Amino acid sequence: MGMERARTVRGVTTPGCAGCDGTVAPDGHCWDCGAAQPAFRSHVEITADTGAAAVSDRGRRRAINADALVLATAGRWTIGVVCDGVSMSPRAERAAKVAADVGARWLTMRLSAGALPETALDDAAVRAAHAVAALAVTKDAAPACTYVAGIAGPQGIWSSWIGDSRAYWLPDEGPGMALTEDDTGEHEALSAWLGADAGEPAPQVRSYRPSVPGRLLLCTDGLWRYLPDAEALRSALPHRRRGASARGDGLIEDARSLVDLALDAGGHDNVTALLIPVGT
Repeated sequence: MGMERARTVRGVTTPGCAGCDGTVAPDGHCWDCGAAQPAFRSHVEITADTGAAAVSDRGRRRAINADALVLATAGRWTIGVVCDGVSMSPRAERAAKVAADVGARWLTMRLSAGALPETALDDAAVRAAHAVAALAVTKDAAPACTYVAGIAGPQGIWSSWIGDSRAYWLPDEGPGMALTEDDTGEHEALSAWLGADAGEPAPQVRSYRPSVPGRLLLCTDGLWRYLPDAEALRSALPHRRRGASARGDGLIEDARSLVDLALDAGGHDNVTALLIPVGT
């Protein structure tokens, strides 16, 4: 592996490609040799004005972070999208990034235009799937990812998914629940995903009207394989253990705590946790 060097273009200093010292594109790949850069999105933390927060980490065993996430708002709606690149597919990290960006953009547009939540979620997932399919050179070289989106507003919470990235409702009081069902078959093999080799997308949508405050969690399997049910996830939240509500800086601390727990447990995969406050 070549020595990483920095270059300055129009006053902005960026590292050179870790492999060939070429120029790194905004998507984290080298313009010259096409190699994905190990440091690109290796650890990401984002917050929104609504209090929502998310953390994503490359993990202990992966060369790159093929998870992607977006937080957005549309009026009184808070929007989250999390995607997990399918490791056996080429350019999986690109698939995840494109899917998350396109899904969040369409959710923002449709909700801002007054679309019903179910309609907005369906439209966004289909648009994201088509965008990922367009990345393929052939069906035998098709980037792929899973997809989960969640929205929270005055009327309740909704989730939409394709694959095995999950959404959970984690209330401050009372039992939590999974809001998604994995699209998997025998030996937990994916039965649905986004990609040119996946066929026409068929997103599933579920809604819930909470009676108490809490958090909507979106996550990839890098987290839920260590904490597979809602109660285990809720018990791992530091603010829940202290009896505090999901306000202020609490959610970024909660997201960090969930990701750190997965890393401490082995961090075998990329891990992402996105939390949206509800009813606070």
